[in-house]
Amino acid sequence: MSGSMSLADLVADLKVSLHDAANVFTAASDADFSRLLAVSAQDFGRHRPLLLSGSVTLIAGTASYDAPTDLAAFSRETWSVGRTPQPWEATYPGALPRVSVIGKPGARKLAFSPAPTDLQLTVLGSAFGFIYLAIHVIDSDATKTTVPPEDRGLLILRAQAEAMREMAMRNTGKPVTRVESGFSGIPRNGTPSHLFTVLMDEFKGALA
Repeated sequence: MSGSMSLADLVADLKVSLHDAANVFTAASDADFSRLLAVSAQDFGRHRPLLLSGSVTLIAGTASYDAPTDLAAFSRETWSVGRTPQPWEATYPGALPRVSVIGKPGARKLAFSPAPTDLQLTVLGSAFGFIYLAIHVIDSDATKTTVPPEDRGLLILRAQAEAMREMAMRNTGKPVTRVESGFSGIPRNGTPSHLFTVLMDEFKGALA
């Protein structure tokens, strides 16, 4: 394995790790393997959160703003940290708006309830800083892949499990031959569904 975090190198190592099972995935330009890695990277964020900082420019009376395209969830605001006057002070801006995430992935918006006021912008400024949970990505440029190099093996392992899950789903529509003697040519512990469970258990155990 090369150790590089570029999409091409990760695809190459995933294919090698799957051995003959890699032949099941036949989409052009290795699209199947790219998809397996993308799904795995997104799931990776549940276990290795990627926290980033963001900022939007507020306008008094406007409640909705474009969110970063890689935003998965809003974490907290940094707009008021260390700068909010106390309720007994004349410049107290009132209760801060609640922030929710609305819309579809890639086109999400930050919804403020209620909309920010003139006083809040005067006291705290129009630049609304915040921390958000971002979606992990795999990029053709290794420096833009957000999964850290030290977790490379775990990413490959999660992608192996995802491959087994897809193989198991493909097999659900195929006819099954019953063997009354209890023996068959494929051991139960070699089926994709069993391997998916084993690999996911290994993945979760490594994260613990």
